[in-house]
Amino acid sequence: MKTSLVQKYNVPGPRYTSYPTVPYWNESDFNYQIWIDTLRKSFIESNSSEGISLYIHLPFCESLCTFCGCNKRITKNHGVEHPYIIALLKEWDLYCAVLKETPIIKEIHLGGGTPTFFSETNLEKLIHGLFLKANKAPNYEFSFEGHPNNTSKRQLQKLYDLGFRRVSFGVQDYSEKVQKAIHRVQPFHNVAKVTLWAREIGYTSIGHDIIFGLPFQELEDVIDTIEKTKSLQPDRLAFYSYAHVPWIKGNGQRGFKDEDIPKDENKRELYEVGKQLLYKNGYLEIGMDHFALKTDSLFESYQKKTLHRNFMGYSSSKTQLMIGLGVSSISDSWYSFAQNVKTIEDYYDCLENEKLPIFRGHLLTNEDLIIRKHILNLMCQFETSWRNPNDYFKEIPEIITQLKEMENDGLLHFIKNGIQVTDAGKPFVRNICMAFDLLLKRKAPETALFSMTI
Repeated sequence: MKTSLVQKYNVPGPRYTSYPTVPYWNESDFNYQIWIDTLRKSFIESNSSEGISLYIHLPFCESLCTFCGCNKRITKNHGVEHPYIIALLKEWDLYCAVLKETPIIKEIHLGGGTPTFFSETNLEKLIHGLFLKANKAPNYEFSFEGHPNNTSKRQLQKLYDLGFRRVSFGVQDYSEKVQKAIHRVQPFHNVAKVTLWAREIGYTSIGHDIIFGLPFQELEDVIDTIEKTKSLQPDRLAFYSYAHVPWIKGNGQRGFKDEDIPKDENKRELYEVGKQLLYKNGYLEIGMDHFALKTDSLFESYQKKTLHRNFMGYSSSKTQLMIGLGVSSISDSWYSFAQNVKTIEDYYDCLENEKLPIFRGHLLTNEDLIIRKHILNLMCQFETSWRNPNDYFKEIPEIITQLKEMENDGLLHFIKNGIQVTDAGKPFVRNICMAFDLLLKRKAPETALFSMTI
C-alpha cells in the first residue's frame, strides 16, 4: 500500500456497526413509546419469517485489559453472577410482555466483558430461562466470546449442549511485551488448549481475534502471532486495528504512552504483512477486517451476498429485529435504536421499577434508512448501487464528485448507477462509507469521536 494513501486517508472515522452512528443519534426526537412502537412493528413483520436476534452483554471481568473499549465491571467476586442473570431474565420477561406473541430466536450472541466469567451453571440458567418464553428458529445460530485463560472444558461442553456452535477467543498478540502492556497475559498453550477442546467437542466455527497497532507491537510480533494461529487453524479471524481513544474510554487506555503505539505507515505495514500471511494460509477477506476459510459460514454468506453487520459485528444472516439485553446493550428494531443504561446499579433500578432499562435512542428517518442500506452494502459486499429509484437520494451527485478522487487513487470504480470497491480500496472502506454519511458532513465533531480509519 502506498504510504501517501495512508497519510492522505488516515483520519478519524466510524466503524459503522450502525447508521446513524451513536454520536449522531437524534435523542430529542426519541422516547420510550417510540421504541415500543417500532419494536412491535418490526416483531410483527419479521418474527414468523426470520426470527429475532439477541445480544446479551455480560460485563464482568476479573482484570482490566488496557486495550479494551467495552463496558465492563472489574471484580473477582463471582457472587455478582446470579443477581445479574436474574436481572437479564427479568428484562427478557418485560420484552416478552411487550411483544405478546412467542418470540422465535434465530441468533444469540454472548458478549462482554467476559462471558466465560460466568459458571456453566449460571450460563445454563440464562439460556433455559430465555426459552421458557421463546422458541428456537430451525436454522438458529448461537455464539459467544471466550477468554482463553478462564474458559473451561465444562463451560464449552455446557454451551454446546445448549445449542452453541460458534465461539471466538480473544488472542490479540502472543508477544510477552505487548501482553504485559495491555494487561492481557495469556500464553499460546492456553489458546491452543481451548481451541482444541472446542474442536473436540464439535464446535463448527472457532474464531480468533487478533489486533494490530498495539503498544510496542513490531512486525515480527504480528508474523509470530499469525504463524501460531495458522497451527491451530481457526475457521474465522477478526484482524482489526487497535482503537486508541483514551479521551473517550478513560484510564483503561492510559497504561502506556501515545509514542508506544505504531502509527501511520508502520502500523499499516503490520496489517498488510499480516493480511498476506492470512491469504497464504487459506483465509479470505470477508467484509472489513474479517477473514474466513472457505468452509466457514461467514465466507459462504459473503459469497451469497447475505452477510450482515450490526452492533454484534458481522453475521452470516440478517434479522430485522435485534434485542440487546444487559447493561449498555444496544437494540435495533431496524426503524429505531435503543441503548440500555450504562451502570449496573441503574440497570437494576429500572428493572425493579418494571421498566425496560433504555435511556437513549434514535428514530431512523427515511433518509437514514436509505443511507444505512448503502453503508451496509459497502461494509458487507464492497459495493452498492442506486439503480432502484428507492435507493437514490438527492445528494448522490455530490457523493459521486467526492468519490472521484478515491477513484483516481484506485480505491473504487464506478459502475452504472453504483460503485465497487477495488481490492486496493478495501482497507479504506470506512473512508468510502464516510462519503455517504450525511450526518457526519452536516455536523463535523468539535473533538475526535472516532478511532483512525487506517
